[in-house]
Amino acid sequence: MASLRSLAASTRALSRAAIRRTALPALTPIATRAYRQPTRDVMTGELIQLPDIDASLLKVEKNTKPKTRPPSSKLVFGHTFTDHMLTIPWSTATGWGTPEIKPYGPLELDPSSTVFHYAFTLFEGMKAYRQEDGTVRLFRPDKNMARMNKTFDGEQLTELIKKLVVLDSEWIPKEKGYSLYIRPTLIGTQNALGVGPSSDALLFVICSPVGPYYASGFKPVQLLATTKYVRAAPGGTGGYKLGANYAPGVVPQAEAAKEGYSQNLWLLGDEHMLTEVGTMNLFVAIEQPDGTVELVTPPLDDIVLPGVTRDSVLELARAHARGEQKIPGLPEKLKVTERKMVMKELTEAEKNGTLREVFGTGTAAIVSPVDKIGYEGRDIVIPTGPAGLGPIAKGVLDTIVGIQTGEIEHEWSVVANEPKTA
Repeated sequence: MASLRSLAASTRALSRAAIRRTALPALTPIATRAYRQPTRDVMTGELIQLPDIDASLLKVEKNTKPKTRPPSSKLVFGHTFTDHMLTIPWSTATGWGTPEIKPYGPLELDPSSTVFHYAFTLFEGMKAYRQEDGTVRLFRPDKNMARMNKTFDGEQLTELIKKLVVLDSEWIPKEKGYSLYIRPTLIGTQNALGVGPSSDALLFVICSPVGPYYASGFKPVQLLATTKYVRAAPGGTGGYKLGANYAPGVVPQAEAAKEGYSQNLWLLGDEHMLTEVGTMNLFVAIEQPDGTVELVTPPLDDIVLPGVTRDSVLELARAHARGEQKIPGLPEKLKVTERKMVMKELTEAEKNGTLREVFGTGTAAIVSPVDKIGYEGRDIVIPTGPAGLGPIAKGVLDTIVGIQTGEIEHEWSVVANEPKTA
């Protein structure tokens, strides 16, 4: 009871704005900060602080019947999974439980689990890469932890993910452009109906070997700028990687496909403000009268997801603009901004010939060039160049891939295992 009273007090103490920043407000662990070991009242002995994730408690059960790995050329994104998975339970009574790496397999959940009825789920997407010497690298895992983490020690979860990835490192294809996609997921598992904070949760991580997004060369995508549907609105959950944000986009995408477009360009409000492209962040390059190229991305607010690739592009482009790290393909005179952009500005840039590039960014594709946007009965045509993507998109893509694979030494590339020595 003491832990529940403490939890209730902590929840009441949070401001409304703070609750909105907690990524998954309906999962009770969001409202309280745990510690590595349980803390008890020195006078009464009652539990007053819940234990945090502790990587040192990890239990490993190796798969005695490993699966046959398919040829890399046969991989389909998200259809093949490695031999092991990581699971960590949580409850209001005991906090974070024992981490376990065990054979990949079905989860056992009660039919009344809150995840099935009220969409209590959030997830992350990240990748691991393997070099020829066997070194395994993660790309900016701290950013994924920061986006997901309101309840646990992100460094401890990262250490557990490293162990899982190294254990299944043979699943990372050796061919250039291939990687291991990692999916940490947090779900509510309370066995009871009724909308409210979940008393139980499960954090699990699964991995899937994947090939290059553009295996046969870059293919620009075509977007339908939609005013019929809205992906996210102010005060909502669009800025968080919740499962509930993705299912509503399926029907709009299917309707866009019927009209010959690959994805939606999500617009917001009477001004038709640009927000995201499909499930990716958006970048637009426009040349200014003085020859400066402005690279624009919509501001986050609580509408746009703070993508890890988005942040990487912004940091690299700003470093280039400051002269700290020159990136081939990026203009000498570059201005990088996070600001509001409406469709009127985009259409005017096309008409006066100053629209240089439009591309999306995300974990899977890294960058996805756009060559056409359908809007109010006509197509806005965007240059992409003979290679299928513009020089800015290609410059940041090549740099990020180089960092991910270890070809470019950078603090964003985190080694998961000890490199082999001669």
